[in-house]
Amino acid sequence: MKRVTVIVLDSLGCGELPDAATYGDAGAHTIDHIARAMKECGGWNIPHMKALGLGNIAGICGVEPEREPAGAYGRLGEASNGKDTITGHWEIAGLLTKEPFQTFEHFPEEFIREFEGRTGMKTMGNYAASGTEIIQKLGEEQKATGKLIVYTSADSVFQIAANTAVIPLEKLYRCCEIARELLAGAWQVGRVIARPFTEENGVYTRTADRRDYAVSPPAPTMMDMVKEGGQTVVAIGKIHDIFNGCGMTESLHNENNMDGVNHTICALKRDFGGLIFTNLVDFDSLYGHRRDPVGYGRCLEEFDARLPEIYDAMGEEDLLILCADHGNDPVHSGWNHTREYVPVLICGKPVTSGVDLKTRATFADIGATVCDYLGVAPTAIGHSFLNEILK
Repeated sequence: MKRVTVIVLDSLGCGELPDAATYGDAGAHTIDHIARAMKECGGWNIPHMKALGLGNIAGICGVEPEREPAGAYGRLGEASNGKDTITGHWEIAGLLTKEPFQTFEHFPEEFIREFEGRTGMKTMGNYAASGTEIIQKLGEEQKATGKLIVYTSADSVFQIAANTAVIPLEKLYRCCEIARELLAGAWQVGRVIARPFTEENGVYTRTADRRDYAVSPPAPTMMDMVKEGGQTVVAIGKIHDIFNGCGMTESLHNENNMDGVNHTICALKRDFGGLIFTNLVDFDSLYGHRRDPVGYGRCLEEFDARLPEIYDAMGEEDLLILCADHGNDPVHSGWNHTREYVPVLICGKPVTSGVDLKTRATFADIGATVCDYLGVAPTAIGHSFLNEILK
């Protein structure tokens, strides 16, 4: 049975898009800037991604190219307007977002009053901030007052942070559900995010119990096509939240990247045809947003070391596609995503080695290729590169 595994290395951009300056992202290059930082620390050990052709992709200078790449490789431009998680993932899955999701520097007082009235809880914050910084700044006040910490970013998000010793996790989730109901129409945002954290000796740490409440996709995606074609769709990590549960037959939550890899390997060892769609968010949340290029590089080394296990679990007709959903250059100013090309690496026994897919116009070529390989209805946008990569 044919099967495709798509693993999104969340935020692994590979160079500024032509319109990056309009987003404030001129000069952004997530991979090259990580490579530079790792070189200063003694080197960057990602032999398996290198072997697939990561350094052969146009525009990547920080990774040495392979003389004979073991996979197919290229880079994808983002056709949609935006640089957020939902926009990127939706485009991978075959949807074009023409109107970017609405963003706020702070949320309107009318909404805040309605939210406080519905939840019965007061709020503080309500500005754009780094999530790790705002809980350090307001954590003590929350402990003293029991108020919800609310904040946003350059993404279309309303985030609610709570110390679970002060505000129980289920109560935080209920507040997010209320916010999701209210943030529609003129107030609509792409995601409401629960950001639980703990405190020990004045140090505040976010937990793995994050939960995203997203809007549903406006049209069918590659997952819907595969599911409607009678095949299995396994969503791993944030995929369930990003697509609001649409188009999947089962979903699994990740504690962290390595947990996501474990789930992916376990799914690969099962006997079914269809799609495994995995998001590995630690690159973005722990290192990109926190502007930690060395931590990002080490995290990629950890993932790279697991690739042989993924290969071993793949069947005769399995394809593996590695990609990203946007950039998050860890040496760029601020703490937000960056508007970049993303890499695509493809391997598996049916794949011809050394195929250069060059620069393609949209992330949606991935979704188109998935549907083409699995023999299901095509996505609304995207051009399959299947004939270019198969032996």
